[in-house]
Amino acid sequence: MPPSPTADPTSLADVTASESSLTRFLHGLPGVDQVGAEARAASLATRSIKTTAKAQALDLAITMVDLTTLEGQDTPGKVRALAAKAMRPDPADPTCPAAAAVCVYPDMVASAKQVLGDSGVNVAAVATAFPSGRAALDIKLADTRDAVEAGADEIDMVIDRGAFLSGRYLQVFEEIVAVREACARSGSEGAHLKVIFETGELQTYDNVRRVSWLAMLAGAHFIKTSTGKVQPAATLPVTLVMLEAVRDFRAATGQMVGVKPAGGIRTSKDAIKYLVMVNEVAGGDWLDPDWFRFGASTLLNDLLMQRTKLTTGRYSGPDYFTLD
Repeated sequence: MPPSPTADPTSLADVTASESSLTRFLHGLPGVDQVGAEARAASLATRSIKTTAKAQALDLAITMVDLTTLEGQDTPGKVRALAAKAMRPDPADPTCPAAAAVCVYPDMVASAKQVLGDSGVNVAAVATAFPSGRAALDIKLADTRDAVEAGADEIDMVIDRGAFLSGRYLQVFEEIVAVREACARSGSEGAHLKVIFETGELQTYDNVRRVSWLAMLAGAHFIKTSTGKVQPAATLPVTLVMLEAVRDFRAATGQMVGVKPAGGIRTSKDAIKYLVMVNEVAGGDWLDPDWFRFGASTLLNDLLMQRTKLTTGRYSGPDYFTLD
């Protein structure tokens, strides 16, 4: 069984001492009621919020966006433009908040950092043979170190889903630990580590709960649903299970871990559904970009369109804002 809310965090070290103890712990976690999880997610998605609260929610959502470009055709110029947009999403409105981060491939980190500097907008880099995770560990660690040395503030790694689904939990745990160590930076704070599960390949909500605990035990700063390259990507029920996991982990250890749904979140209405869920399931402490993010490429424009509608009373067309 999982630890009680008053468990001594040091006792969790025994959980990861061997494959058998880790397996026993993960398979001892309470099972997820699939019907119940999906029903609760659907119920929370029906909540409505009023105009003032909606304006606050839109601004909050903007501050939580990891503005993302992960295409083979990415160029330094495209990344620099995206970085400029992340700092000033609506150049015509100085009250519009900045996004949380720009998420790019490791070879584009320097281009993003050149624009962002010390603006407060972070550079996140996908690493560890993104999106498949199919590479030797030394290659994954070199990929991570290269991104950190180039200036990445955050690393988004992918787990080896084949190892996890085969029950090789200790291998996945040790890999996450090794990548977190590779995030260290000499003389300053290291990069924060987001661990991507690719929930669309994990088959069950029970597996989502297990991998959430596995990543948190290994020291993840954030747990993330998806790469955006596999469907289904982020969903409300999957995110609900992950929010329950970080809530329970905090109760057991006193440590907060962030959550990042990524892939398929395109509209303000969708973003607000996630914010309602965060507040209701994990609690208000997670309503902060330090603890909740959206991985998205098109969401920001819709948030800006809705924000303009609230302030001016009319919609600006989708071409009013730069395309991401």
